[in-house]
Amino acid sequence: MSNTALVVGASGIIGSNLAQELLANNWTTYGLARRPGTDIAGLQPVAADLMDVASLETVLADIKPTHVFITSWMRNDTEAENIRVNSAMVRNLLAVLGPKHSVQHVALVTGLKHYLGPFEAYVSGGVAPPTPLRESQPRLALDNFYYAQEDEVYAAAARDGFTWSIHRPHTIIGKAVGNLMNLGTTLAVYASICKATGRPFRWPGSKAQWEGLSDVTDARVIAKQLLWAATTDAARNEAYNVVNGDIFRWSQLWGRLAEWFGVEAVGFDGSIHPLEAEMAGDADLWREIATKHGLAETELSRLASPWHTDLDLGRPIEVMTDMANSRKRGFTVFQSTEDSFFDLFAKLREDRLIP
Repeated sequence: MSNTALVVGASGIIGSNLAQELLANNWTTYGLARRPGTDIAGLQPVAADLMDVASLETVLADIKPTHVFITSWMRNDTEAENIRVNSAMVRNLLAVLGPKHSVQHVALVTGLKHYLGPFEAYVSGGVAPPTPLRESQPRLALDNFYYAQEDEVYAAAARDGFTWSIHRPHTIIGKAVGNLMNLGTTLAVYASICKATGRPFRWPGSKAQWEGLSDVTDARVIAKQLLWAATTDAARNEAYNVVNGDIFRWSQLWGRLAEWFGVEAVGFDGSIHPLEAEMAGDADLWREIATKHGLAETELSRLASPWHTDLDLGRPIEVMTDMANSRKRGFTVFQSTEDSFFDLFAKLREDRLIP
């Protein structure tokens, strides 16, 4: 039987890379989003609202996916609302697909907030978790929409008989426009603004993050892990961390990033300097930069997500993840983190998103 994928969130940073990976491996691939893009050759767009069951039933009437990849979520003002909305999105989708009896495997992408706590209680729910983070660590005694999403997948799997996998990336490095969590592009835009204005490229985060060990996840790596888990018998019904496979210190990488843009690097100076405040007044400036250089995106908010970059870089602990659970089952993909950033920067320049 041929494989047919439904990528939920196909316009996002993970979903778009996954769609390209699936298409490269000759999968029939549908990309579901509220406003699906048309820039990936071969991807069949599906426009739907996951909170609207009638909409889902209509657009999925003739689609029978064998594999479902859930890579999207919706940000709300409180964790209670995050739980209500994001669990409903998963529940609605799987309820609509259930009667088709076509789904063999469902993959859900969450993240390290599984271990660190939700946005409103980030790394503050008591004792900080031990690092490296491992999938065997118990859930925190905190409300968390990731847990609610997982539980919806588990319930549907028990009902409909499909296998599942959960994927927990660290900070995603990859190209996406309009993404809510995009550290790589945020830093690229910040560096471009520094270059245009003569500002120093100043470290915005904490001492712990500056000095401690860290890792990140290239969007291409998680795409490969999602495909691997969906097609490997030994990989199913497991949760997996997913990172590049190397570790680094921001104190060593920051200057290299600055060098790529030709700006002055300034490291941790004893205080946190949040990017959200640093870039708060730069929307008009970015429009001027974009107009001057003929860039494809003039809206700063479509490229930069400083609020989320501040969460990552402002943590009071070092954060790195263990990959043993997938390594011992055969997932061996490795990616140099420095190259992840440089590849992204080059792609953003090529696509006229930064000067």
